[in-house]
Amino acid sequence: MGASDEREREHVRVAVIGSGFGGLGAAVRLRREGVTDFVVLERAGAVGGTWRDNSYPGCACDVPSHLYSFSFAPNPDWPRTFSGQERIREYLEHVADVFRIRPHIRFDCEVRQARWDTDRLWWEIETSRGTLTADVVVSATGPLSDPKLPDVRGIESFPGKVFHSARWDHDYDLRGKRVAVVGTGASAIQIVPEIQKRVGRLTLFQRTPPWVMPRADRNITKAERWLHHQLPFTTQARRGLLWGIRELQVQAFTKRPDELGMVERIAKRNMYRAIKDPALRAKLTPDYRIGCKRILLSNTYYPALARPNVDVVASGLSEIRGNTLVAADGTEAEVDAVVFGTGFHVTDMPIADRVVGADGSTLAQSWKDGMKALRGATAAGFPNFMTVIGPNTGLGNSSMILMIESQLNYLADYMRQLDVLGGRVALDPRETAVTGWNNRVQDRMKRTVWNTGGCNSWYLDANGVNTTVWPGTTTEFRRATRHVDLGEYEVVRAPNTSTAPHAPHAPHAPHAPHAPHAPAAPTASTRPAAKKRARTKKSDESEVSAA
Repeated sequence: MGASDEREREHVRVAVIGSGFGGLGAAVRLRREGVTDFVVLERAGAVGGTWRDNSYPGCACDVPSHLYSFSFAPNPDWPRTFSGQERIREYLEHVADVFRIRPHIRFDCEVRQARWDTDRLWWEIETSRGTLTADVVVSATGPLSDPKLPDVRGIESFPGKVFHSARWDHDYDLRGKRVAVVGTGASAIQIVPEIQKRVGRLTLFQRTPPWVMPRADRNITKAERWLHHQLPFTTQARRGLLWGIRELQVQAFTKRPDELGMVERIAKRNMYRAIKDPALRAKLTPDYRIGCKRILLSNTYYPALARPNVDVVASGLSEIRGNTLVAADGTEAEVDAVVFGTGFHVTDMPIADRVVGADGSTLAQSWKDGMKALRGATAAGFPNFMTVIGPNTGLGNSSMILMIESQLNYLADYMRQLDVLGGRVALDPRETAVTGWNNRVQDRMKRTVWNTGGCNSWYLDANGVNTTVWPGTTTEFRRATRHVDLGEYEVVRAPNTSTAPHAPHAPHAPHAPHAPHAPAAPTASTRPAAKKRARTKKSDESEVSAA
């Protein structure tokens, strides 16, 4: 490529990948910080992320609406305490409009590769719509974006209809059909009650029964919505109450999992009210501690399983022979359609295969022994690259929007630090800082219900390590991500900044309420980008209590 082509190539300060809650949140936060030179790269034709892709019957959130929304964009008009997919998607469209994010979004623009240029200190991003460069990349692809299909022998020979819950085929009519649902996770327990009413026969393949609690869902009255409009602080108070209850709950999950017996009794009563058959009860009763897997909420799942046109196979799907599905225990069922509710690639993020770092390795290769990131955001060897909803930032009991906003605080301070340092500069997390943070997180994980509850959940990676969940409160995580500690990073400068085609960015001026804190003492080393990575000293051990 010639010099003229390089000059003509588009360059931005920040490239955000994805337009779900994480991507839109990052875009809004960048604008609030005064950064307007950014793009949002979206592979689909609309915003919404997982709430755009998951449109299966009954799709809804299991976190109350007033908590499952941005603190900076409260919605006084939520119609129900737990909102459905359509309402949440409408909310995200509204956020994109109100905060003027749409001009920054490139739809139908899939990122094929992002490669770090160690000489120019920027990311070269190849997309389905061309190539651009960016000083900083924010990956907000989310853990629930790429469906995971099981490797079932004979699936290619199945003559009927097959689709994943996240790629629902609305043109296929299920009425009167023999349908198999594979999986009993959050999607499946919402799908089963909806389709049970119209299919001829439904066979549920259950590898492990979930714990299912009652769903305290109801219409939010006009009076409540009027009050939220007239007195906005009541919306904040409602959100604060919902948050506080969940902060208290996390203590049981993370510190006292043996005291969850009362919660298990509530879940069992929820089952016993609908399931009278002792044999079916036995199939549906988990043998692990509640909370080890994600706790599900439903008032209609168990009643649907008790209907005469439903069969529960308490064994995973093993093989498909023509129209016949065969379970691991030998049970057979002839079906016309198969719906896989088998989750997503969570511990093996597909975007990691497309991100190439400073030493030429992909993020996936760097994470081959397990995902690790400093404060859930940055990975060693990948300068100026940040993940929203990164390793160990998931929650088993509360709203992920709380964690996303904490990571956006970290992003905002990251941008401030780059501006304070000045010139063409990058921050690369020290190996010792990443390892130290991860070790503290995993040490705290040992006593949580996710590790001691006796189950094999999707929180665990191929090595049996929980790289998904945060083992503490959202308050602790917010405190740990309030500021960027330069002592945990190497400051990387270009060997000859005068040759870079793009001039250094002048520091931007944040809005007054979000003024940057006094910069930390520049204890991090500086080094030319072309030189070999220097040995790093032991990272700062601050925030040990928060991990």
